[in-house]
Amino acid sequence: MSSVAEHPWGRVDAEGNVYVRTGESERLIGQWLSGDPQEGIAFYERRFQGLQTEVELLEKRLEGGTLSPDDAAKALAKVRAEVTDASALGDLGALEARLDALSPAIDQQREQRRREREAKQAEAAKEKERIAARAESIAESDDWRAGADTLRDLLEEWKALPRLSKKADDELWHRFSTARSAYTKRRKAHFAEQNTQREASAKVKEKLIAEAEALSTSTDWGPTSTAYRDLMNRWKAAGPAPRKVEDKLWKRFRGAQDVFFAAREAANAEKDKEFAANAVVKEALLAEAEALLPVTDLDAARKGLNDIAERWEAAGKVPRDRIKELEGRLRTVEQAVRAAGEQEWKRTDPEKSARADDMIGKLQRAIDETQESLSRAESAGNAKKVGELQDKLASQESFLAMAKKAAADYS
Repeated sequence: MSSVAEHPWGRVDAEGNVYVRTGESERLIGQWLSGDPQEGIAFYERRFQGLQTEVELLEKRLEGGTLSPDDAAKALAKVRAEVTDASALGDLGALEARLDALSPAIDQQREQRRREREAKQAEAAKEKERIAARAESIAESDDWRAGADTLRDLLEEWKALPRLSKKADDELWHRFSTARSAYTKRRKAHFAEQNTQREASAKVKEKLIAEAEALSTSTDWGPTSTAYRDLMNRWKAAGPAPRKVEDKLWKRFRGAQDVFFAAREAANAEKDKEFAANAVVKEALLAEAEALLPVTDLDAARKGLNDIAERWEAAGKVPRDRIKELEGRLRTVEQAVRAAGEQEWKRTDPEKSARADDMIGKLQRAIDETQESLSRAESAGNAKKVGELQDKLASQESFLAMAKKAAADYS
């Protein structure tokens, strides 16, 4: 039967039958009974092009990894069914060969995904083991605040991990869940006991507040100040009360103390005003005392200093912020006069040289001890003690210098 239209992969015969060649044979794929046979050829070519596009699309999807191996196998079977016995003109054998080449790629992807899945499972098992071990560690701790937050975070981490085999997953979950339950039980017991203790503390503090309020109007400043220090120690020893009342209790307790200490400060301030005139008198006495130095006439210096001491006592108290300054200046004069007396005594003593040396040794040891005490006070940040020790050290060093001079005179 002659052909009326030829195609590299088929033909259309005189009856309008359309054939496609596959290998060494051909098969009937349809008829084209109306119109130009070339139009029939073009029609069946377009069908082939559609199949070709499907194959290319499948190849790209496999290459891009957008299909799972199972979905890819299903898509391959679908396209293969369309190519096999397809009513299309073109190199169907080449399309089948391209489809055959995709099967190993699908198997390779399936194997790769299996390895990836096993790796993820191994990593998930490692992470779940870590989570379970961490939870067990927390369950044995007393970290009641951060522990609960950490366990919540660990639970979220667990949820984000893939499941393992049922046996492995159940065993690790049992460890994790058991640890969480044990911690929660201990934590509840701890806070229940803590609440009981805090309620008891609140009752103790109510009593301490009553004592503090009863003392707030006292004008017996010394003993009452001591009593408040004792109350503060007992307050600290009582421990915290429930949070909802702790601040209120403290404000009441502190308020009672503030009333007392404000009254004491006001009374002291009033006394300081009265004592200001005494300070003026003592400043004048200090001017007299300091005029005795340097000592040139020991008897006159001693007599003058004794007279100043009597008038000093008679002058009375001075404001608190002046005591250290004024007393320190007077002690300096007293020490200088005493040093002069000791020097004179050494001059008349048959063993004065030996005694001078002994005195120097004692003074040096005393200075060393004072310096050690001063270092400790400075380390402790005790400003008051530092000031006292500095004054003491200055006096000792002055005395030592005089003692060394006297010893030099004897040598």
